[in-house]
Amino acid sequence: MTNSPSATTGNNTEPRLLDVSTETIELAASAIQGGGLVAFPTETVYGLGADATNDTAVAKIFEAKSRPTFNPLIVHVKDSGQAALLVEFTPAAQKLAQKFWPGPLTMVLKRSVSSPLSMLVSAGLDTVAVRVPNHPIAQALLEKSNVPLAAPSANKSGTVSSTAGMHVASQFRNGVEIIIDGGLCTVGIESTIIDLSGTEPVILRPGVITLEEIEIEIGPVAYATDGEIKAPGMMKSHYAPSIPLRINVTPNERTKGEAYLTFGPDAPRRAALNLSKAGDLREAAANLFTMIRALDQPGIRGIAVMPIPNTGLGHAINDRLMRAAAPRSDDTSGFSCSGSFETKMQNFVKPEGNN
Repeated sequence: MTNSPSATTGNNTEPRLLDVSTETIELAASAIQGGGLVAFPTETVYGLGADATNDTAVAKIFEAKSRPTFNPLIVHVKDSGQAALLVEFTPAAQKLAQKFWPGPLTMVLKRSVSSPLSMLVSAGLDTVAVRVPNHPIAQALLEKSNVPLAAPSANKSGTVSSTAGMHVASQFRNGVEIIIDGGLCTVGIESTIIDLSGTEPVILRPGVITLEEIEIEIGPVAYATDGEIKAPGMMKSHYAPSIPLRINVTPNERTKGEAYLTFGPDAPRRAALNLSKAGDLREAAANLFTMIRALDQPGIRGIAVMPIPNTGLGHAINDRLMRAAAPRSDDTSGFSCSGSFETKMQNFVKPEGNN
């Protein structure tokens, strides 16, 4: 990979895609401290980071992503100690942090009175979404920059999340100073988001840490119904490729020109790609966005996705697929995404086996 100086055209600067090194971390931290944007890998997907205490820097994230200002951002921190300076930790939050941090769990908690965070990160709400990433590059950047990082996924708003440095580079031609290339993300799907700011815990976005695992730690948890957007990934149309995507498509329901994205050992051999030939939901989650991107190409009319078992991590995979298939604001055809998450999930394939 070429670590070349940035090329500048007018007021726009092309991002530098840099291999990870001590020098790269120092350059990235300096950019963060100067109010710039840096894309970096986490165990889930690549994040687009800025100093979460700097209003102007956070505003740059919304501008770069073309993101609606009512959609909050996740704040990444070094550890639970730093998180406790920004939000009010509840007993349930302490239990979950001890069990799952660092890791792919985001908690929505009440903002502390003395929190230095920009109000933009929570879209003016009195809650903040925080998590501790489990990735050495993300941790090194947090340590060196010495500020909490507002970091949504490093992709244009509503499009497929980035799981490789080149995915980020292909979407951002300006506005981002540095992209730290840390290879492919190991989890490949965004963090689970749980709202602990109310009287009952609620899953706002399913992820690799399942509702069942969380309930072992803190008791009953519910899925969110449609309503106020309190965290990323809650918009009805999200994670979408540039071509139509259909879900729950059996082999005989495919149409001409569609690429078939399958799952499991019994999938048709002539399918374009298989999320997991072994039927492993964790492998399928890791491959999901990478394979959707691979099929989102000229000459392919659409993507048809085979039914995915709706159990465990399958909830998160089906949630992303459902939102990717939802009609956009300028499209009134196709998949309907109305109703609560639990109701929508009933339309998916019933749980099978122990994947």
